[in-house]
Amino acid sequence: MLLRQDERDRIARGAQSVVFRRWVRPSVRAGGTLKTPSGVVGIDAVEAIDERDLGDADARAAGYGSRVALLAELAEHDGQLYRIRVHHAGEDPRVALRGRADLGEPEIAELAEKLAGLDRRSRSGPWTTRVLELIAARPATLAAQLAKQIGQETLGFKRDVRKLKELGLTESLEIGYRLSPRGRAWLAVLERGRL
Repeated sequence: MLLRQDERDRIARGAQSVVFRRWVRPSVRAGGTLKTPSGVVGIDAVEAIDERDLGDADARAAGYGSRVALLAELAEHDGQLYRIRVHHAGEDPRVALRGRADLGEPEIAELAEKLAGLDRRSRSGPWTTRVLELIAARPATLAAQLAKQIGQETLGFKRDVRKLKELGLTESLEIGYRLSPRGRAWLAVLERGRL
């Protein structure tokens, strides 16, 4: 489930505890979490509801001025209407990880193993170092342009970058990406040939 910036911010402040979506099938489930730039969002409940059961109070709880405004936005999507109860579940652990640039031998070995695993599982061959070097050379560049430069589809490229982000190596920007301090430290390790 994608959350808009205003939704993420309200959830982080504790000002919003419900989200409404139309789905053919839910993309989240109760007990799960979402990592967002505003922190981790906990999913408390996912309930299919009827549009007739939606009131102005529900709409205001989701950040809309009225039921009509909420339904107007939801009309752009097909599927069953769901009420998703959410809460702020803490800070995004990737933020702290990105700043950990002092890589000791155990961390170097762990990162090397994880990145080698990503490379091995790729149908197109090793990609992790190539993508990190590309982002280092062209920060704040549209993902579509980066993907084209290496002959990859944009969606696949974004999926790969999210895997690097999970390891604390990249950061998403308003446009494109940049290496985190941890990502820069990793490339320095590779340049020094410490592996």
